[in-house]
Amino acid sequence: MLFVNKNYEKLLLIWLLLSISLIFLMIIVGGLTRLTNSGLSITQWELFTGIFPPLNEQGWINYFNLYKKIPQFEILNSDMTMNEFKVIFYWEYFHRLLGRFIGIFFLIPLIYFSIKKIIKKKLLIKFYFVFFLIVFQGIIGWYMVESGLINNTTVSHYRLSLHLIMAFLIISILYWSYLNILNTKDKLFFNSKNKLLKFLFFLILTQIVFGAFVSGLDAGMIYQTWPKMNMSYLPDDIEFRRLEIISIFNEQSIVQLIHRCMAYFIFFIVLFLGVKMYLIEKQLYLRSYLILLFVILSQIFLGIFTLTSGLNVYLASMHQITSIILVFVVLNLNHKFS
Repeated sequence: MLFVNKNYEKLLLIWLLLSISLIFLMIIVGGLTRLTNSGLSITQWELFTGIFPPLNEQGWINYFNLYKKIPQFEILNSDMTMNEFKVIFYWEYFHRLLGRFIGIFFLIPLIYFSIKKIIKKKLLIKFYFVFFLIVFQGIIGWYMVESGLINNTTVSHYRLSLHLIMAFLIISILYWSYLNILNTKDKLFFNSKNKLLKFLFFLILTQIVFGAFVSGLDAGMIYQTWPKMNMSYLPDDIEFRRLEIISIFNEQSIVQLIHRCMAYFIFFIVLFLGVKMYLIEKQLYLRSYLILLFVILSQIFLGIFTLTSGLNVYLASMHQITSIILVFVVLNLNHKFS
C-alpha cells in the first residue's frame, strides 16, 4: 500500500493531475517564449522581486534600458519600440511567474501531506526530490538566460536543451507516480520489461534534446523543404570531411539533418514495436499501441508542416505540445509492461 490513509487517495491524485497540467502549461509557455524570442527581455534573475510587472512608465523605462544593454537589442532589435518590448517582456514575465506558482502549488500540499502522514515515507521522499528538481529547474532557467546577455544574441542551445529535458524529466516522474497511485502499484520509474519500449523512450528524449538544438540554433530557418534539404537529401553547405566532432552540434545544417533522421528512425522503431507486440501480446495492448502510432504520425507531420510553413509559431507550438503527449503515451505503455 502506498498510503497511510486511503481516504486521501483522490485528493492526492487531483494534486498530481493539477501539477502535471501546470508543468504541461509551463512547457508550452516556455516554448512560445523561445519562439517569440522573448526569453532575454528580463535581464536580471529577480529571485525575490519581479512578482509584479512594472506598474508605471518609469518602471517600463528601467526594464527597457536594461534590455538595450544586451547584444540581442543592439544587433537584432535596435529599432524596437516600447510597445514591442512589452510584448516580449510579458511572455518572459508569465513564464517566470508560472514557475514560481508551480513551486508553491507543489510544496504547500506536500507539506500538508507530510504533517498529516498521509503518504508513506518512500513516496514522500520521491515527491520532495521532485520539488528539489523544480527549484533546480529555476536555477537552470537563469543559467540559460545568462548565456545570452553578454556575447550572444540568443541563449546557448546546450543550456536550452538542459532546461527543456529537465522539464520533461519532472513531468515524467509525476506522471509515472500518478499511474502508480491510480493503479495501486509501486512500480519503479521506467522499469519496463519491454526493452524496445525503454529504447523508444530514450530515443524520444534524445529527439527532444535535438529539437531544442534546432530551436536554439534557429536551424529551422534553413532548408525549409521536405523530404529533401533544398535539392539534396544531405545539406549542401557543409563539407563533412572538414567537420570536427567537438563542433558538430553547433552546425545548423547538421543539427537539422540529425533531427530529421532521428524522426525517421523513431517511426520505424514504433512500426517494429507494433509488429513485435502483435506477435507476442496479440490484441492485449492494441488500443494503446494505435494511440502511440497516431501521436507519432501527428508529431512527424506537424514537424514537416512547421518547417515548410516557414516556422509558423502556432504549428511549432503544436509540434512541441505533441511531444509532451508522446512522452505520456510511451510512459503509459511502459507502465503496462512493467
